Amino acid sequence: MANVGLQFQASAGDADPQSRPLLLLGQLHHLHRVPWSHVRGKLQPRVTEELWQAALSTLNPNPTDSCPLYLNYATVAALPCRVSRHNSPSATHFITRLVRTCLPPGVHRCIVMVCEQPEVFASACALARAFPLFTHRSGASRRLEKKTVTVEFFLVGQDNGPVEVSTLQERMCFHLHQHKCLANATEGVRLAARIVDTPCNEMNTDTFLEEINKVGKELGIVPTIIRDEELKTRGFGGIYGVGKAALHPPALAVLSHTPDGATQTIAWVGKGIVYDTGGLSIKGKTTMPGMKRDCGGAAAVLGAFRAAIKQGFKDNLHAVFCLAENSVGPNATRPDDIHLLYSGKTVEINNTDAEGRLVLADGVSYACKDLGADIILDMATLTGAQGIATGKYHAAVLTNSAEWEAACVKAGRKCGDLVHPLVYCPELHFSEFTSAVADMKNSVADRDNSPSSCAGLFIASHIGFDWPGVWVHLDIAAPVHAGERATGFGVALLLALFGRASEDHLLNLVSPLGCEVDVEEGDMGRDSKRRRLV
Repeated sequence: MANVGLQFQASAGDADPQSRPLLLLGQLHHLHRVPWSHVRGKLQPRVTEELWQAALSTLNPNPTDSCPLYLNYATVAALPCRVSRHNSPSATHFITRLVRTCLPPGVHRCIVMVCEQPEVFASACALARAFPLFTHRSGASRRLEKKTVTVEFFLVGQDNGPVEVSTLQERMCFHLHQHKCLANATEGVRLAARIVDTPCNEMNTDTFLEEINKVGKELGIVPTIIRDEELKTRGFGGIYGVGKAALHPPALAVLSHTPDGATQTIAWVGKGIVYDTGGLSIKGKTTMPGMKRDCGGAAAVLGAFRAAIKQGFKDNLHAVFCLAENSVGPNATRPDDIHLLYSGKTVEINNTDAEGRLVLADGVSYACKDLGADIILDMATLTGAQGIATGKYHAAVLTNSAEWEAACVKAGRKCGDLVHPLVYCPELHFSEFTSAVADMKNSVADRDNSPSSCAGLFIASHIGFDWPGVWVHLDIAAPVHAGERATGFGVALLLALFGRASEDHLLNLVSPLGCEVDVEEGDMGRDSKRRRLV
């Protein structure tokens, strides 16, 4: 899959499936609405109309189903007919699975995705997850032939009566810049997944900075980089303390987009632990493998930032990367050490394996104090407990804003990066970090007391629970990967959540903000002040 290029076209054109293998994919009732005249040129002379109709009649998705149309050159696959309220209507996880299992092999292939207009963005990102970029298999280096997958969306109407069916170009006036949106979003997903899949002997802090510089050069942005001893000198005790034992030094890097006419400042802060041994509180042999994925938050921020700026972002947007390798060595942080963080608060280290919150505490403090952010969102593979709290598919959201909590859930359903809330109650939970000798410890006293919520609250405490802006924490520890492959989780979510700040119509369409959401009362009465931010 590493040498596969994705191309989004209004019409994929006609071709014999023996020369260009084909997968037709959609919900069964949508597939029934596709006229034979539209798929005939993609299936003939191998598949007749009678065979096409017979194949549709045999499909019985539970939750999915597929039927070969001609040997292994053409297949039709059906998505679930309905999903629960906590899933995406696009059934994105099933899209990725069906593409991986049902797309016929070949050098040039075609996918026809049949769906409704609001599902285009989520479906495209789901397709991208099926084509990871990273591989070091020896055979792959010999197969240098570039492969392409051409994707055509075929839209159906949303009513239950007679439906006028059209191509994406006819239905949406899907011009070049809108195809570009899908291309940029899916490139962002695949970029994030590639970084997360790459092991630390290649993706160290130096290499990650190269990725940031590459994106900055592409966008015409020179990154701000603070690293190694300068971090210590300038007071970034969290990032420095976590990464000081590694061969490749830690860094804080920032990409800043400041357009004319901006009305607010947004900061995305990503946890970029390129490898997490646990430090001196070292992980075991079964829990350490896979810790190359601990940079998933920073990778998602980079992929999303690239796509957002390319599609036109109307407000100030800063991507803040907190990069370190949590390593073991003579200079490693010890339990009992006390670090002074950028917020000015002191932290007693009682667990060196609770390092992500330390680097993010510095990152959000910098976003607040130096960047003047109105909205701070941090994204991190923060806690193993997240997978227990919200599962393998749903990220966990913790925020000081009821509206933004609802918006995150809604954005997740619209884009396929699912989200579910954690308990936000600092007055009950923050006492878990009580220290006799510092402002706080970095790990909880009781690991059975909502540990994922507590971990997020540690980060929030470094901008203050009474801070009047919007703070959103997204723990993506479990959904950042599916099996042994990265998913690129978080890219689509950020693009959708902040879609109203984009100049792009498609991102406006999937954004939950700017429309009504259900809001609980409370959160210290600040909702009315800070809600119209995007």
